Amino acid sequence: MQFKNIVGHQQLKERLQATVDENRVSHAQLFLGPEGSGSLALAVAYAQYLNCQNKRHDDSCGRCSSCVKYEKLIHPDLHFSFPFFAKRKEDTAALYMEEWRKAFLMNPYMGLGFWRNQLDAENKQANINIAEAHDIIKKLSLKSFESDYKVLIMWLPEYLDTQGNALLKLIEEPPAKTLFLLVCENQDKILNTIISRTQLVNVHKLPHQQVVDFLVTEKQLDSKRANEIAFIADGNLQSAWDQLNEENNANFDLLIRWLRRIVTDSGLQIIELIESDFSKLGRENQKTFLIYTINMFRQILLLQQHLGQMVFIQGEERTFAQKFAEITSLEKLQVAIELCEKTHYSVERNANPKILFLDLSLQLVLLFKYNTFPQGTQYI
Repeated sequence: MQFKNIVGHQQLKERLQATVDENRVSHAQLFLGPEGSGSLALAVAYAQYLNCQNKRHDDSCGRCSSCVKYEKLIHPDLHFSFPFFAKRKEDTAALYMEEWRKAFLMNPYMGLGFWRNQLDAENKQANINIAEAHDIIKKLSLKSFESDYKVLIMWLPEYLDTQGNALLKLIEEPPAKTLFLLVCENQDKILNTIISRTQLVNVHKLPHQQVVDFLVTEKQLDSKRANEIAFIADGNLQSAWDQLNEENNANFDLLIRWLRRIVTDSGLQIIELIESDFSKLGRENQKTFLIYTINMFRQILLLQQHLGQMVFIQGEERTFAQKFAEITSLEKLQVAIELCEKTHYSVERNANPKILFLDLSLQLVLLFKYNTFPQGTQYI
């Protein structure tokens, strides 16, 4: 993976390259970025640049023996650790390495859901177990085979749990020329003892236009469809990947039908819509719809505040947003966004979707139809 093949993050790429060129490579680094931001791809590109035998001024060469092996993820001094769905307590990530290579090479912006779909996960929970921690210690105790640096890239150390304590000594005082690159999405879920031993590398979510440009250039989408996907993705290329095969923006159609029932207080029709549409979406599509709704409310808010130059939706979506902006207020939109975010949080944690969407719908009825703010908001 070369830096040039990763979407965006130009300044961060230059900073990473400078640490290598100036011999300031920290032995343990934490790449912190949201899903689909490219943090994993950046870590791989950084390791490839570090061990490239013929570095250029702005990237690895892509042609030397080290780069060729890195491109295929088969370099003997490049090791990966990641969450997997163990069937036995002695299982390690090495058992799933072939699937891991295929998944990353197919989609370097992958999230845990995408990775789960590549495996026979059944109902098991993702985890990095103690057997994997011991296997890491064993692998990194060996001398490097070809390169100056041995590199371990651990994806989603949030799933390491207390087993991470077995690695603390190794992370703090690794063998010479050994590099730890931890790639995480949620810093709050990582052991503080690990965070304190790493140098933080912040990876921000991608801007809307960079996602659009990627979809137009790399996926040959027309600009209208690319904008629709980027709008829902909100900087997450994994989310954009999930939407690529959709033929139309079904979320917009569902949102229109839902809000019409809400603003007219059509209680029975709201229940029918939840039974016929929302409950059948599936958890991931329910989350996608809520993200789309949140983003749409934010666009409406911008129009309501006469900031149309910052709005990037077009066509029917913009027409709808403009009309809705004329019948609502800043305070209502802020509360609506907060309610949708809370529902999204609950959906992620496997709460009953019928109850969640009915509760959300009724609260929005009170908000948009009767100007009643739900209890607990700052606008009461």
